[in-house]
Amino acid sequence: MADKFERHRQPWTSAEVQKLHTLAKKGMALKAIAKALTRSEESVKERARADGLTIAKLR
Repeated sequence: MADKFERHRQPWTSAEVQKLHTLAKKGMALKAIAKALTRSEESVKERARADGLTIAKLR
C-alpha cells in the first residue's frame, strides 16, 4: 500500500495553511496540492472547506 500517510491526524501548521491558500488561489488541482503538502486529499479538502477555499476541479 504505497499511498499510506505517516502523518495521520497531524495538526495543520500555519506554514501549511498558508501554502494551501497559495496553491488553491493558483488554481492547482486537489491531487497536486495534497502531494505538495504531503497530506491526504481528504485532509486537504476538509481544511479548504473549513477555510472557505475552493479547489479547482480537473476537467
